Amino acid sequence: MTKHHHNPAWFVTALFLALLAEPRLHAQSVLVDQVIAVVNGDLILESDIDEERRFEAFQPFRGAVGPTFRSVLIDRLIDRALILQQAKLQPNDRVTITNAQDQLKTLREDIPACKPFHCDTDAGWQKFVQSQGFTLPQLEELWRQRMEILRFIELRFRSGIRITPEEIKAYYDTTLAPELVRQNTPPPPLDSVSDRIQEILLQERVGSLLTDWLTSLKAQGTVRIMKPGEEAP
Repeated sequence: MTKHHHNPAWFVTALFLALLAEPRLHAQSVLVDQVIAVVNGDLILESDIDEERRFEAFQPFRGAVGPTFRSVLIDRLIDRALILQQAKLQPNDRVTITNAQDQLKTLREDIPACKPFHCDTDAGWQKFVQSQGFTLPQLEELWRQRMEILRFIELRFRSGIRITPEEIKAYYDTTLAPELVRQNTPPPPLDSVSDRIQEILLQERVGSLLTDWLTSLKAQGTVRIMKPGEEAP
């Protein structure tokens, strides 16, 4: 049984550092990396949770939010492992490290926590990456996996979805316009916001399809969350 290749790498996505209450130690007092879950033979480790928590600092446009619950991080890591397993079975071209490097270079100035480090410079960017406990290659591999997950979701779910003008108008009439009126804001003309409404509806539809698909994968395969002190099978 091997650990899935996302450590030190998703999707996708540095959220929680609530370690188990009684970690086991080596004689030299080195923390043993505990198995948190097994996903079709791939291991999710305690260090993956810490890594995912730290990785959150790199999400652009995230703004100031509180820490994510440990259980949410574990669910995210399980979902990411399932998606990456399925993505490897597809014949599509894989996302490369170069792709990840190029995207990070365009996004790094938009990462809120990165601004004090002057991440528009390579030296500032490297200093910020190191401050979050990553090397550049580790971060780039994590980001490559994030891109691969998003690409897989795009190809599998979004490309087949069609939002009709009737659905856009219904959202405008029943959701957007009433909410703006409640906020004492005049609703803009439908034509000026139809593209944004279409994107909202697309994201909602993709999210619903993805949730159902992941639920089906979990039912078909073997996903096991370990109890404290339980040995991995």
